[in-house]
Amino acid sequence: MKTRYWISVAWPGFLLACALELLVFAFVDPHDLRWGSEGLGASRQAVYTLCFFLFWLGSIGASALAVHLAGHPPPEPRP
Repeated sequence: MKTRYWISVAWPGFLLACALELLVFAFVDPHDLRWGSEGLGASRQAVYTLCFFLFWLGSIGASALAVHLAGHPPPEPRP
């Protein structure tokens, strides 16, 4: 049951992270990102990878919260 729970949480999170990655980096160049007054000092691929995993963690958190709040459906009354 736990495996099914985590799959139902991680898969939508993965798909949302893919969509966020596409949307964000369609408009943002990783070399234009700054931390304070200096650049990040990382390659584009490293920034893409780090951001993908950050998006995925955030999406997993949102999916886990949704599954937790949905809970189990109440049992159906027996005739």
